[in-house]
Amino acid sequence: MWDFFETIRHRHSVRHYRSDLPVSREQLHAILEVACTAPSAGDLQSYRIAVATTPAQRQALRAASGDQAFLTEAPVCLVFCTDGERAAARYGQRGADLYALQDATIAASYAQLAAVAAGLATTWVGEFDETQARAALDIPSSLRPIALIALGTAAETPQETPRRPLKDIMLGDGLTL
Repeated sequence: MWDFFETIRHRHSVRHYRSDLPVSREQLHAILEVACTAPSAGDLQSYRIAVATTPAQRQALRAASGDQAFLTEAPVCLVFCTDGERAAARYGQRGADLYALQDATIAASYAQLAAVAAGLATTWVGEFDETQARAALDIPSSLRPIALIALGTAAETPQETPRRPLKDIMLGDGLTL
């Protein structure tokens, strides 16, 4: 079992998936359960998750994303949506605009890390047409799709991408390196 830091270090965006290895119901359930443990504003969990498993659904998401082929290679695509109305009921417009977005993206990040811990791979897709993605999975108009997460077994080992040094990211003198 990898420790948490190893799981983080092994998370990469994978753009080629093995079509011969499905994601099991148990794996998918575990990943979704972990996503639901993510912190959220007021513990409201102001997000919803749509699961695309059929070839037709994944093809429609591929079309919505400008033809990103790995969305049809991966056996599952998770669509994380904000539920602004849920957040607005307690926090007003800031809840609808910001807190629901934060809730959904944190849950999506947890799902990615859970997938890595389960031996699977993911890719976060932010470039897509929201209207087409909504139509692909009959997502209600009250929800806003904000991230597609391709999920499956990697057919490649991506090169590590360079990261900015911590000193270039930190503001002020809060941490002396």
